[in-house]
Amino acid sequence: MHPVAYIPSPSQGVWHLGPVPLRAYAIMIILGIVAAVWLGERRWAAKGGTPGVIIDVAVWAVPFGLVGGRLYHVVTDYQRYFGEGGDPIRALEVWKGGLGIWGAVALGAVGAIIGCRRRGISVLALGDAVAPGIALAQAIGRWGNYWNQELYGRPLDTFWALKIDENHRPMLDGGPGLDPKYADVATYHPTFLYESLWCIGVAILVIWADRRYKLTHGRAFALYVAAYTVGRGWIEALRIDDAHHVLGLRLNDWTSIVVFAGAVAYLYLARGRTGPENVGAPAAAAPSAAPAAAEPEATAEEPDGTTAVAAAGHADEEPAEEPAAQDEVAEAAAPETEEPAPAAGEPEAAPEADGGEPEATSSEEPEPAPEAPEAPEEGPAPEAKADEPAEPEADPEPEPESDPEAEPEAGARTETPAAEAEDEAGENEADGATAHDRVEKGEPVKDGK
Repeated sequence: MHPVAYIPSPSQGVWHLGPVPLRAYAIMIILGIVAAVWLGERRWAAKGGTPGVIIDVAVWAVPFGLVGGRLYHVVTDYQRYFGEGGDPIRALEVWKGGLGIWGAVALGAVGAIIGCRRRGISVLALGDAVAPGIALAQAIGRWGNYWNQELYGRPLDTFWALKIDENHRPMLDGGPGLDPKYADVATYHPTFLYESLWCIGVAILVIWADRRYKLTHGRAFALYVAAYTVGRGWIEALRIDDAHHVLGLRLNDWTSIVVFAGAVAYLYLARGRTGPENVGAPAAAAPSAAPAAAEPEATAEEPDGTTAVAAAGHADEEPAEEPAAQDEVAEAAAPETEEPAPAAGEPEAAPEADGGEPEATSSEEPEPAPEAPEAPEEGPAPEAKADEPAEPEADPEPEPESDPEAEPEAGARTETPAAEAEDEAGENEADGATAHDRVEKGEPVKDGK
């Protein structure tokens, strides 16, 4: 059977550069890996991932995939290497062909998981990114079968049939002779070409579906697996190379059925999975506040010349005080002068600053009350402590006038000279300083600042 038109097979698949052999099969595998990494990097960057991640993961996934592919081939065709007349050393001759895609994907996934964990990224997100690239790598790699003249299909008499040399045609089981059924048949189904074109279609399908339906969390990879197994099923039915059969089907047909069912089940179960994926992208630089301990401390000079340090935000800072307690601290730091202490039950009035009216911090002003009798003139104020700076002499203060805002509420005790003297004696400390004023609960608080 010699058709007029057909696809010729290459005359050789190995070239030698001195002692170094260049094998077309290995070149096709390498080109496929390069294409997968290139396309995977582009898709990973589109997801927002860090550039270079696909290459880093490929360092783990590719060796694992090559070993897995070879193991699957050797296990499923063990009679060639460990059967009667077999040579176990041939199991290591990868350059002569024999890589099972199922083992390559399975063990390659193990390497990818290791690489993803080292980079701290999601293996599902990475699988979605590299799925079309894997299909493209298979499309290129299948041309290695063309150079080796292997894995072709049944006899075919058309213009796209593949011509196979006599020394590469099917052999008799256990013998070096040609199988009589194919001894005079020169052209066969180019199954390598069918699968190559199918894989290109799968890559296009996954890219389109990912853009159309936003396939995330491993769904794009599952679509690739499901689509590839459909094509592999009918292509496998065309092949005539030796294979194990189970219930009338080749072993790879059963593998395709099981893997297809698993991929479709995952697509269904993960149909509602949404949300962000861990692609290891550098987080956007958010404006971070500098540690409070490193902030410049704000200083404010008090009237007596001392400096108060405002060190807000220190790690060992005590809890914020209540407003009344803060007022007491501020009054303790203010210049210490003898002033009439308010009587019990009388609202506290803020000290006058530079002869001005006292400011009330409370938003509610007390109701005007009947004017209280003027307080008698106080005696001279006690001398300031030796370690405090002397204050400039001030004009004698006029007798305090009654202020409606500082007057006691109706019903409060009226200040008398005797009560004032008694309160003053109880408030003075040993060093001459005035103690913190006590404020009854429920009364308005005057800010001393």
